[in-house]
Amino acid sequence: MSLAVFLLALGTVCRITRFLTKDTLAAGLRTWIADRFGDDSGPANLITCGWCTSIWVSTAVAPAALLVGHTAGFQAVAMVLTLSYLAGVASTWVD
Repeated sequence: MSLAVFLLALGTVCRITRFLTKDTLAAGLRTWIADRFGDDSGPANLITCGWCTSIWVSTAVAPAALLVGHTAGFQAVAMVLTLSYLAGVASTWVD
């Protein structure tokens, strides 16, 4: 795996994890899980804890990066997600 593919995979994991655990667009999912299983349940913790969620996201992204990381399709999607994550991080410093 090249360094570029690794960094794109890293950015992808960061963005998907952030989306699931913090973004308002996924708030409905987090609320549904908390309502269904309880606020202090394992599933609720899984969807609100960045450390917990990232291991599962990494489990999906790493094999994809290894198998198809060299393709333009993977790199395009991963670049969009990585740039989105970096723009979000930068906006917290600039604002």
